[in-house]
Amino acid sequence: MNVLFIEDDPMNRRVVKDMLDVAGATMVGAESAEIGLKLIEEQDFAMVLVDLRMPGMNGLTAIRHVRARDDSKAKLPIIVVTADTAVDLREQCLAAGADDVLFKPVAMDALFEAMGRVLADGEDGLIG
Repeated sequence: MNVLFIEDDPMNRRVVKDMLDVAGATMVGAESAEIGLKLIEEQDFAMVLVDLRMPGMNGLTAIRHVRARDDSKAKLPIIVVTADTAVDLREQCLAAGADDVLFKPVAMDALFEAMGRVLADGEDGLIG
């Protein structure tokens, strides 16, 4: 499984990559939302993990860009991974089109459970 993680912090990208390696998944890291959106255009991913607070475009805007696509990539499963704990944050993320929200620090079992839920809910042929 090929997973894109859009996250500006290289240490956070490394930690998640190590977790995904355990599951046999391949992770491509993007240090900004703009780079992540370009990678989505160029490559196929089974899932996208995205941070919310990044310089430039934030994660919510990136999610809205993916959901506004007019192709099958608009339905990519997206999980927000954030340290932000605002009271209504989960609702904001889901309203923007996220499929799930995880809060940092992310435990490996929580990541895998969320990925399993989101992939099980997928109804298109992108997931495999």
